[in-house]
Amino acid sequence: MEQKVVEIEQSNKHSIFTTQFIPKNSNAKSIVISSATGVLQSYYANFAEYFCALGFTVYTFDYSGIGLSHGKGVKNNTSNLYDWASNQASILRFAKSKNPEHKITLITHSIGGQLIAFNKNIKLADFIITVASQSGYWNLFKGLEKPKMFLFWNAVIPIANSLYGYFPARKLKLFENLPKRVAYQWRVWGNRKNYFLYTAKKEDLHLDSITCSIKVLSFPNDAFAPKQTVDWLSKLFTNAKVERLHLEPEVLNVPDIGHFGFFRERFKTSLWLITKEWIESNT
Repeated sequence: MEQKVVEIEQSNKHSIFTTQFIPKNSNAKSIVISSATGVLQSYYANFAEYFCALGFTVYTFDYSGIGLSHGKGVKNNTSNLYDWASNQASILRFAKSKNPEHKITLITHSIGGQLIAFNKNIKLADFIITVASQSGYWNLFKGLEKPKMFLFWNAVIPIANSLYGYFPARKLKLFENLPKRVAYQWRVWGNRKNYFLYTAKKEDLHLDSITCSIKVLSFPNDAFAPKQTVDWLSKLFTNAKVERLHLEPEVLNVPDIGHFGFFRERFKTSLWLITKEWIESNT
């Protein structure tokens, strides 16, 4: 197995960095992993190495302003969520250019699955798996999570953004810091019933281009992506072949999964194996 870190220039002059996991013996399949909000690509390294050992060429990357793609610092980063969707599109294009004969599976975590709606290269993905990808509209949440989400969008983000000139998620012990425009746009989405559809221009949406097989996953006890929020997003893939699964950990005889568990190594013989079998059954 070989790892290469590659810089890919973007149209907004904020380069992004991808890590390419290259197998010794290729199975002629590629996987692109699109991260959750403010989650470093290194979080997905064990998952990437597992699939690389099976023969997959795997790509992880950091969105503009995050991790290796920090550029001149998060405070100077002008990217928004449409730029992040362009980042995702760039990695798909790069993966296809490296191995044109490969079938590509795009695996998204949380916001990664939202960004595919604006990914102009989404047809390069032959298969898609969304992991806890959802709407962030606060009124779709239940119990205490509903007021928490409302306050996050309408107090935490605007106050913190104004004070620091970016969203200081690290100081709040949430995730990596976010560029100011990313946080503000995310906040606008989170306050609207139609979420990203509220501000989306028709020419920027590529939902109709998604015609491949999609496996949509959600899990109980996920405060960031409860079932109803994942259902909302999955219903937008009207031209795709959607397989919707809400995975109960007790049925699989595994520990609680939550929002971040899927990519942890303890699920190598359960969730990762199911993922491998699904990809292989479709290729």
